[in-house]
Amino acid sequence: MVSQGGTLYLQSLMLLGGAIVAAPLFKRFGLGTVLGYLAAGIVIGPVARLISDGADFLHFSELGIVFLLFIIGLELKPSRLWALRHSIFGLGLAQVVLSGAALTALGFYLARLPLEAAIIVGFGLALSSTAFAMQVLEDRAETNLKHGQRAFSILLFQDLAIVPILALIPVLSPHGGSMDGAGFQFVTAITAIVALVVAGRYLLNPMFRIIANTGAREVMIAAALFVVLGSAMLMQSAGLSMAMGAFIAGVLLAESSYRHELEADIEPFRGILLGLFFVAVGLSLNLGVIMENWLAILLAVPILMAVKTAIIYLLCRIFRSSHNDAIRIAFLLPQGGEFGFVLFTAASAAALITNSLASQLVAIVTISMALTPLSVALGNRLLAGEKEEEIEEDFDGAGADVLMIGFSRYGQIAAQILLAGGIDVTVIDTSANRVRAASKFGFRIYFGDGTRKDVLEASGIRRAKIVAVCTQKKDVTNRIVDLIQSEFPDAKLFVRSYDREHTLQLRAKQVDYELRETFESGLMFGRRTLEELGISSDLAGQITEDVRKRDEDRLRVQAAEGILAGKHLLFNKPVTPEPLMKPAREGKPLDKITEETLAPAADIAAQAEPAE
Repeated sequence: MVSQGGTLYLQSLMLLGGAIVAAPLFKRFGLGTVLGYLAAGIVIGPVARLISDGADFLHFSELGIVFLLFIIGLELKPSRLWALRHSIFGLGLAQVVLSGAALTALGFYLARLPLEAAIIVGFGLALSSTAFAMQVLEDRAETNLKHGQRAFSILLFQDLAIVPILALIPVLSPHGGSMDGAGFQFVTAITAIVALVVAGRYLLNPMFRIIANTGAREVMIAAALFVVLGSAMLMQSAGLSMAMGAFIAGVLLAESSYRHELEADIEPFRGILLGLFFVAVGLSLNLGVIMENWLAILLAVPILMAVKTAIIYLLCRIFRSSHNDAIRIAFLLPQGGEFGFVLFTAASAAALITNSLASQLVAIVTISMALTPLSVALGNRLLAGEKEEEIEEDFDGAGADVLMIGFSRYGQIAAQILLAGGIDVTVIDTSANRVRAASKFGFRIYFGDGTRKDVLEASGIRRAKIVAVCTQKKDVTNRIVDLIQSEFPDAKLFVRSYDREHTLQLRAKQVDYELRETFESGLMFGRRTLEELGISSDLAGQITEDVRKRDEDRLRVQAAEGILAGKHLLFNKPVTPEPLMKPAREGKPLDKITEETLAPAADIAAQAEPAE
């Protein structure tokens, strides 16, 4: 494989070194790691010829796709997968059929291919790259957004479609074939799926339970690899893709208590092998074929991508996707897919297409893959202005000692304190951008509206010891507080206050704790300014503490006065605040106003009639 007789270790070092240099470099320039891996493969292989044949590496590194689909399956419970059935068997089926038919027609009428060859070529090119598309979605944290879910549904159906397309090859081959053989292959595939489902339901969890009880970490990793590779090989032997087998195994383990550990065990293998897959695609690029047929390839690649983009966009709009979602999906999936390599190789072996045509098609697919990051960037320029996108609500795993509602700057700082203290925090927020960004940093954050009772229930409010309301707007905060006090009266409420007036409103609602969003930062800012002007740190601290205490005293007076005068519409009957205000008017310092002084105000307030 190495042109000057190098070893497998030297090849591995070159690939890893190329990936280490190229991926961060391309990421730095905003081109994405995928394009960096491809560039590294092209330089190492076709350009420098340090590795002359990348086919073996490509075959081995396809395990990266297998591990990727397993992890995706772990994140999709059967109930969520069932919820995507219309997108999978509706949108996905329509995309494969219409794209395949359109590309078949182009192959038959423009390229003058025989009908049998045009069918295989057309439907082979209709498939998109799961590896490239899912990597882009993961890099952009969009796998759980609406367009990410729909794109995944299309890719999932394409993985299913590989079976009947492969079954067509012996039927259409001039060497002969029969529908009986295709029927047998279909039955074999269904049998393998059923066997995997049964094994996953009744064998996998008990196996992991036994291994976990031994406490042998390395055995747990070996078992995870065994499950992924075993399910992949079972599907491959039945004519399905290896990735499909791994995905099914992942879905079957999605509700397992070992899901997170399995994901952590597989993730390193997934990352490195998927990166090597992209490098291997660059290695396998045949520059000789491209140079000999550069005009045909130069025309074919943009035609392929334009046809698929147009069809996918129209279908997404028909299936009620927004314009922006349809654009995102269409420009994410216009490339050829890795399963095209398998199809075109099999078609060439069956004499459906020539070896030269197979090489051209592989080159077309590879170049279209390489153009995926540029296609996504172009699609982003075509997006129209829209309101912030929503994420599908999913509260799997929610429930912690602290339920935080709202995750803007205030909540983010508070959450860091809690996490540093070893406290679990469940966060819900209505901003899709904040949810996506926070998820990258490991926060347990969910998309949800805290003004809805069902969302509070699903996010684990009954298990929370404290509910921290950190929303920005006063009216939203008040609605959440009112809802929680009405529906969950035992909940302990810690609330972010907008300003002084809001603080008084919250105290009137008798929340357990409130704090103005700018108060403490203003105090610290003033203290630091005093210190810079020459006042000692101790004296600055005493001054700060005195201001804090006097502010609290004033708040207590204002709160009681507001209750007595009915300023916050808590009571209809006006009551004079004389029992409370007399000590202050007599010149008594605020810090001397005791609880006994405030007690009469509470007694009078208790006798007042509540407002409607």
